[in-house]
Amino acid sequence: MNITLQELTKRFPARGRKAKGETTAVDSLSFTIPDGMLVGLLGPSGCGKSTTLNMICGLETPTSGHIFFGEEDVTALPPELRGVGMVFQNYALYPHLTVMQNILFPLENLKGKARPTREQMRDRALEAARLVQIEDLLDRRPKELSGGQQQRVAIARALVKMPRVLLLDEPLSNLDARLRLQTREEICKIQKKTGITTLFVTHDQEEAMSISDRIVVMKEGVLMQQGAPQQVYDDPANLFVAKFLGTPPINVFEGEVKGGMLTLAGQKVLPVPGAPDRRVWAGVRPEGFVPAADGALTCELSRVEVLGRDVSIVCAHPACPAGTLRAILRSEHEVDPAAKQVSFALRPEKTFLFDRETEVRIPFAVPAPAGD
Repeated sequence: MNITLQELTKRFPARGRKAKGETTAVDSLSFTIPDGMLVGLLGPSGCGKSTTLNMICGLETPTSGHIFFGEEDVTALPPELRGVGMVFQNYALYPHLTVMQNILFPLENLKGKARPTREQMRDRALEAARLVQIEDLLDRRPKELSGGQQQRVAIARALVKMPRVLLLDEPLSNLDARLRLQTREEICKIQKKTGITTLFVTHDQEEAMSISDRIVVMKEGVLMQQGAPQQVYDDPANLFVAKFLGTPPINVFEGEVKGGMLTLAGQKVLPVPGAPDRRVWAGVRPEGFVPAADGALTCELSRVEVLGRDVSIVCAHPACPAGTLRAILRSEHEVDPAAKQVSFALRPEKTFLFDRETEVRIPFAVPAPAGD
């Protein structure tokens, strides 16, 4: 079932004694989550991700706009009638109940014809527990479980209602790095197995890109870009998206385009045919640097870090406001750690131009790879 947001807006009264007016948390947000897909909604803290999630599940009422589940407008529908399963950041488990009782809780609160029999409730609870692999923990209480196990209980409780939509609000933020990796893979498996349309909210771009079919990037309540994770990474619409996605982050330079050539601090580093003459921000992905004796970009070498199969080169360039930049090279590329300078050629497909004022992407003609 598709989830469609149409011009969704949420404003809150400004806080504080002397505050006046309203704060816009979500501003005319429109996008569709296709049926059966896992979509990652990401952006920095305070960008409106959780507010959007709360409007979809019915915990917040939109100021304007509409929410559709399939063809049904659910904007004014109470939360309990939307068929939504929600997993909160803190899991919200009942400490005095066992795992089984926590999973059963949503079913026991159903009324009328929607309420299953006791036997049906138990069968569905066991099925949900098996799906998240906690069937051996059903007699324990939350305090006896690890963080990862508690998270699985929360997912089972959301799934036991057989929801039309599954919403996950920063579900991995309380886990350590190793468990985050393991658990996000499990979430992906569960979503694929159930086929439930799922929205996964996170501020961790690596997390979203690793498991999502599509990502939606927000900033200050506004949609910045959406699409397949790799497509958004390879084709950012603006400087914010380019900087937000990628680990290590993109390297940003102050530059100028003149006569179809990108110039950084007086160095003509890359032909950019089709780009208009203007001052620009130039972004180069860490993997976009190729060491070359005759490379047009010359940097001051700070250090060389060997990272298994890759080599990280940390250096400085006068056009880089951050002070340092980082290039990631394959281990077959040799750079002398004792050298004072290193020269690079730039991969045009890993180099992006942005207007200095608007920060909107400026396209230029990228030559086809050799052999095409």
